[in-house]
Amino acid sequence: MKTYMAHANDVVRKWYVVDAEGIALGRLASKVAAILRGKNKPTFTPNVDTGDFVIIVNCDKVALTGKKLEKKYYRYHTGHIGGLKEIQYKTLMANKADVAVYEAVKGMLPKNSLGRSMLTKLKVYRGAEHNHQAQKPEELKLF
Repeated sequence: MKTYMAHANDVVRKWYVVDAEGIALGRLASKVAAILRGKNKPTFTPNVDTGDFVIIVNCDKVALTGKKLEKKYYRYHTGHIGGLKEIQYKTLMANKADVAVYEAVKGMLPKNSLGRSMLTKLKVYRGAEHNHQAQKPEELKLF
């Protein structure tokens, strides 16, 4: 029995719109990461980017369960000595909710060049509007 292996030029990509309102951040990120990888397709091949494009709207209305708004921090480094910065998720969700969702999905993708190319297919918007109507995206209900 032969195993099907997808090639990069055989991949057919679709566009999906996900409304993040009221969905927990981690659950949203794991479902979106699986779609970006292409794990929802029967033609999934681990070493080929077979995933689809995903547009996330209303990311400012995503939910964080428990006390994560007060106790969880987004940390990054500027590259300079002593340049570790921390932002509380309460502040991050108020000012840059799209960064919080983007980083959550980024953390669930492979940490290599293939994962970086998968991440280019993710589009995150704070409001209900996006500028990808020409691609005719389908509404995707995750839960």
